[in-house]
This record gives sequence, C-alpha cells and structure tokens, in this order.
Amino acid sequence: MRLSSTWHREKVDLPEPPATIGIYTCGPTVYQRIHVGNARPFVLSMWLRAWLREQGYSVKLVENITDVNDKIYDAAPGASAELARRATRWYVEDTDLLGLGRPDAEPRATETVPEIVAAIEQLIEQGYAYAVDGDVYFRVGRYAEYGRLSGQRPDQVAEQEPNPRKEDPRDFALWKANKPGEDTWWDSPWGRGRPGWHIECSVMAEKELGPSFDIHMGGIDLVFPHHENEIAQSRALGREFARIWMHNGLLRFTGEKMSKSAGNVVTLREAVERWGRETLLLFFMTAHWSKPIDFSEETMAQAQAQWRGFQEALALPETGEDVQDWSRFEAALEDDFNTPDALAVLHEWRGRGSNTLLQRGLAVFGLAVQPSVPEDVRRLADERTAAREARDFARADELRRRIEELGWQTTDYRGGTALWPRR
Repeated sequence: MRLSSTWHREKVDLPEPPATIGIYTCGPTVYQRIHVGNARPFVLSMWLRAWLREQGYSVKLVENITDVNDKIYDAAPGASAELARRATRWYVEDTDLLGLGRPDAEPRATETVPEIVAAIEQLIEQGYAYAVDGDVYFRVGRYAEYGRLSGQRPDQVAEQEPNPRKEDPRDFALWKANKPGEDTWWDSPWGRGRPGWHIECSVMAEKELGPSFDIHMGGIDLVFPHHENEIAQSRALGREFARIWMHNGLLRFTGEKMSKSAGNVVTLREAVERWGRETLLLFFMTAHWSKPIDFSEETMAQAQAQWRGFQEALALPETGEDVQDWSRFEAALEDDFNTPDALAVLHEWRGRGSNTLLQRGLAVFGLAVQPSVPEDVRRLADERTAAREARDFARADELRRRIEELGWQTTDYRGGTALWPRR
C-alpha cells in the first residue's frame, strides 16, 4: 500500500503484511460538541485501520484527547476541568453515532503529565529548551530541520506565543506557568503549571506506540505549528517519531472552511440525526482524503440518493455474475486510499447486481448491510405481493403507502417485493 506523505512530498510504501502498523491521530480539544468537520479525521483513521486489517496487517490506532488547553480555560474560566470531562463524554457519545467502533487507545493529556515533565527535563538537559519565569520554551533555532514539514524557512517563522523574555520570538512553549483563573495545574521543577499543546501529542504518541511508528494523521490545518513542533521535539530527543504524515483536507461549508468563529457550524450529532450515519459516511467517501470536501444541502442530498441506491440494490436478489474483481476495489484503496475510485467500483457492482462484492466493499467503510425487516412490515409486503399477483393494484398501492408510513421503501421485481429503509 502507498500513502501520500506531507513530509516526503510523495507517496510512500508501507511494509508488506502481516507487518504491525502504528497510527496516531490528533484528536479533539474538548470544550464543546464537535462539528461535522471534526469527524473527518476520526472517520478516515477508523476506515484506514479497517482496510489495513482487511489486508492482513496488525494495527494499533491511537487517537488522543486534549483535555487541558487554553481553549478550555477560555471557555470555562475556573471550571475547565469539569467542562473537559463533560466534553470528553460528548465527543465519545457523538463519534459512537457513526458506528465505526473506537480507536485502540484514547490517551488523555491530563493522564500523561509525568511523562511530559520527564521529556521536557531531557530537552533542557540536552540544550533544546530553557525555562523563563515558570514557562519552558523549545529553542527553534537549535533544531536544523525546523520548517521542513510545512515548507517554511526557519528565518521566516512568525512568533507563536509572545513573551518578551524568550530568547527567540520563534520559540514555542513546552510548559506554561499557572495563571489566575486556571483551575488545573501540576507541580514541576519549574513551578506550578501545565503542559503546552505540542509536547502533549509527542509524549502520548511515544507512550502508546513507541519512539518510532508508521503513520501520523490529522487535519491540514495542523501542519504548522502543531505537527512541525511535534517533529522538532521528538527528533531533538532522538526519536524517529512518525514516518508517514497524512493530512486530510478541511471540510468547507458551501465553499468556506467550517469553523466556530465563522458561525457556519453543524454539529456531528445534528448531521447524523438529520441525514443518518450512512449518508454522512458515504459523503466522506466522495472526496479524496487529502482534498477539501464541500458540505451543503446539495452534497448531502446527493450522498443520501447514493446510499438509497445501495440499499435498494442490496434488497434485491443477486443477479450479477460471480466475477472475481475484488482486485479493482483493492487497487483503488492500495493506491493512496482513494475512496472516490473505490466508490465508483461499488456503484458498478450495484448496477450489475453483484451484491456479495457490494456488501463486502461497503463493510470496509462501516456501512450496514441490509437490516432485518420488522415482522409487521414483512407481512404487509407479502400481502402486497399477493395483491399485485391478483392484479388488485388499488390494494397494492394502499399497502405500499402503509409500508412507507412505517419507514420503509418498496421495490418490485419479478417474484416479489424488496424492502429497504426510507432514510
């Protein structure tokens, strides 16, 4: 399998199965309900894990939860710890609605502070970091490859966290001294405080996956400064860290980036409740993971129509020839996990009635096979089939309306009636 890597600026080969693959995904900073755009990296990482396991790999997927951060302090002054606990629960509840399972590990920053302090101490000892008034900063100028991931020249890096006492405006915080109104802190060699955002992920990734692992995932908006800083910290400590860097494109709301500040946010829960989890998952398949994806009434309606087409096809008897062309679907995903090309293959299978292949392919993406039909709906469908055979079309139409009222669609074929959910 080959995957595009931001670090390499080209596709990079994974080792052959049955190798063990470690994946780290930057998870949420928890202070409110996540929006549908936040779900894209979660979905992508769960899909990639499912596909790699399908191909015979052993996979460990780690997605962190940032539960101590400036955004949380700002959202709940004096009560950030309680907000973080509640928002963590919301995040798990809402992503569970997607029906894709959970990552293999979901470490929290607040549970990793001793390891973070130890890493910062090492950076200070090796001359890569220094303390100032209870804060600790990383020396950007000391790390020669700083800027390689994002393509920025080190001498053009803007100041990330203003402090006149820093040695270099480009330096970033590893540890932050406790400030009034901040209700969470830990004791450290530099005084009471808490970790900076970037060091949290470096340490959580190493704790769960070791000093070297295969894939680091996250949104394209994290390339700088977050991921640039992760690389600098970890490699300064002598860790190889991640080999492949996968950055997914952002979700745009009618052509603009979805963001809380722009006021165009649709929460994940709202999206699932309105369109259904299957429609939302199929929507995410329509664009390559590395590209932006537009979220709108029109694009969701298109995804919903596609999902209904798959439902209808799976409700019908299999008519396609037993052609062993799983390899075409496999080739699409093996070449940079190209879900639009894989989706096109699924539509070909649907069109020719190759339901066995179709079900197998949809299962990779967590899309449910044909659900069981309630007994009362099945009974009405049988009555409708009898009415059609007796050419009592008025009775058949009435029974169809009753079936639809119960939330099911009908498709007639020679010898029976197929049933599939209306949503």
